[in-house]
Amino acid sequence: MAIILANDGIAKDAQKKLEDLGYTVDTNKYEGDALLKRLAEVDCIVVRSATKMRDEQIDAGAAGKLKLIIRAGVGLDNVNVDHAKSKGVVVRNTPAASSAAVAELVLGQIFTLARNLQVANRSMAQGKWLKKQLSGVELDGKTLGIIGFGRIGQCLAAKASALGMHILFYDAFVKDVKGYQYVEMDELLKKSDFISLHVPAQDKPLIGKDEIAMMKDGSYIINAARGGVVDEDALVDALESGKLAGAALDCFKAEPLANERLMHCEKLSMTPHIGAATSEAQQRIGELTVEVIQEVLGK
Repeated sequence: MAIILANDGIAKDAQKKLEDLGYTVDTNKYEGDALLKRLAEVDCIVVRSATKMRDEQIDAGAAGKLKLIIRAGVGLDNVNVDHAKSKGVVVRNTPAASSAAVAELVLGQIFTLARNLQVANRSMAQGKWLKKQLSGVELDGKTLGIIGFGRIGQCLAAKASALGMHILFYDAFVKDVKGYQYVEMDELLKKSDFISLHVPAQDKPLIGKDEIAMMKDGSYIINAARGGVVDEDALVDALESGKLAGAALDCFKAEPLANERLMHCEKLSMTPHIGAATSEAQQRIGELTVEVIQEVLGK
């Protein structure tokens, strides 16, 4: 029976189901030359965001038994999809599994920023009582601009609408979604009180100094998409100057976090790339992973 390498881990239930079906599941973490050697010995590799499947890794696997690459999550920017296909390796992901989890994290960050919860928490732990300094804003009636209106963006829109927020969206491919207003990106930047990003990895920051300058004074931005989508230094500059009232990041240009300016910015709420880190999302990802393996490799 086929060998499955879960190089970035896999839900225990999914591992057990695969093993019950007769698959061998390797949950060791391989890197460098050790990963290249192991790829030639397995039929499938399951990755999250840590393991990169570039040409070198794909070639190593294709020279052996590798038939399937599964990105257990949303997006495929850590897999060279076209190269894999050229080598006869199938590439799949689980795009719908974590939509609710990511959308709820973003919604939590919107509440956090609106009511200064990150500053309040830090200051209370330091023995400070900043009651008069921590006046916030209400979400009802505010405009949320969503850049990238796929599954996660639309899930967030539905949840934020229920709070009375007005939704604007921009997407390079989606223009017509019933109940929501499409606008060009410049208009979204200028009109939104909160902006949330849900786009793939970019060659350069989508939101930099010029884009931040277009945003409303005192507005907020949240990135739970991919690291590097927001220019981190431009963001800190805008927070320190007061141009932006606050920001939240779940992903970073370098992970684990290495940017000390981000670490010391009080107006920034940060989480360690936990958008999909709910038990329910991981269960769904595991179930879909098993389904794909059975479909492609056989039961």
